[in-house]
Amino acid sequence: MHERSSVAELAASLRDELNRYSPGEKLPSSRALIERHRVSPVTVSRALAELVAEGLVVTRPGAGAFRATPRPEAPRPADTSWQEIALSAEPGGDQVPRSVDATGVLATLAATAPGVIELHSGYLHPDLQPERALAGALARAGRRPGAWNRPPVEGVTELRAWFAREIGGPGGALATSDVLVTAGGQSALTCALRAVAAPGAPVLVESPTYPGMLAAARASGLRPVPVPVDADGVRTDLLADAFRVSGARLFVCQPLFQNPTGTVLAAERRREVLRVARAAGAFVVEDDFARRLVHDGAPALPPTLMADDHDGTVVHVCSLTKATSPSLRVGALAARGPVLDRLRAIQVVDSFFVPGPLQEAAVELVGSPAWTRHLRMIAGELAVRRDTLLAALHRHLPALAGSALFVPPGGYHLWVRLPDGTDETALTGAALRAGVAVAGGRPYFAAEPPAPHLRLSFASASGAAELTEGARRLRRACDELGIAVG
Repeated sequence: MHERSSVAELAASLRDELNRYSPGEKLPSSRALIERHRVSPVTVSRALAELVAEGLVVTRPGAGAFRATPRPEAPRPADTSWQEIALSAEPGGDQVPRSVDATGVLATLAATAPGVIELHSGYLHPDLQPERALAGALARAGRRPGAWNRPPVEGVTELRAWFAREIGGPGGALATSDVLVTAGGQSALTCALRAVAAPGAPVLVESPTYPGMLAAARASGLRPVPVPVDADGVRTDLLADAFRVSGARLFVCQPLFQNPTGTVLAAERRREVLRVARAAGAFVVEDDFARRLVHDGAPALPPTLMADDHDGTVVHVCSLTKATSPSLRVGALAARGPVLDRLRAIQVVDSFFVPGPLQEAAVELVGSPAWTRHLRMIAGELAVRRDTLLAALHRHLPALAGSALFVPPGGYHLWVRLPDGTDETALTGAALRAGVAVAGGRPYFAAEPPAPHLRLSFASASGAAELTEGARRLRRACDELGIAVG
């Protein structure tokens, strides 16, 4: 008999016998149970441990096992119905009501059941994460002098200097004093929104765009106003009109490998974004989340918008998380002028500071030879996986492959259009039943979407075989719903 089934059978037998004993009464010894049930000492020990975990038995070292005193009845659940009124009550006047909805974010963070292929996640598969380098960096960081003391609220100076060089480029356009270390990119983005825009204000956003930014804006009482994106990035011919009509003083964009389209903002549009924003007296929040996810064979990367900004228009957001691990939540905010003081104040109020050992681990990681090797490795792997997924779509879902707005030279996802009339919710559900998790496009739009879409990640699968099988399973889901995909 297998050990596991023996443990389960013995535990069930002992549960049945417990009614013979009064609370606090001693049960037969382990030796007696071994002889009576003809099981091993390990089986007895594990069966008793199950009963202890259930609160039916207590053990006392050297004395044996005893029937536990019955637990008092669980208290009645609290009546929290009053909270529906309190949470939905909104102030009068023209203030925009807050909307705290993380549905779009949770859709890409949801854990999948065993056997389900992940084409929805925004993080690298564990095989692509630099786990050994991270472990070594964290171990060395913990031994650094002062690592466990309170760090400066702006961040560890060495890490701020590294981010300043990365963001400002070789021209040294950014000083260490212009950088704040944050607890990842999402925290930095939320801080930037709250620092620049007052509650109730409009904020211009790309359409489609990152759902986490839309959620953060709405949770802060801001009103996202969409500006369409095409294959060259945000439509700058519409940006000035959007500023004028809305009265917004903030535009949030992802110029490099935009989420979800993967587009790169064209050179002439980069200049136009800054010109239009300056003319409107507005800030540009540059979310540079994927710069370290460039693919092999990609053209030279453009500098950050901040590197070309000379009057404090740009507030820059970036992080190490996407290129490393979901748990290395270390990012940066960069800005010039009075807005930096406001950013610092909001960050201090929200979180005080990023833990010192985590910052020191980041310093150790980016300063090691392993960092360069890791970036080279993921550049090659992401290019292979992108091409594998595209090939699989052409084979199994040619209509989707042909609808891709842009084949990205970086990042981790493809953005495909579904046939008109497709029910995204039904399709994502059918796909999950078929064994593949995909992200529907609706949460990426601030207003009504022009068409149904899917975002397909090629970074979170284990490799080429899973990507190909994922496309095949997605085709099966489309067939189930009668969606014409090729």
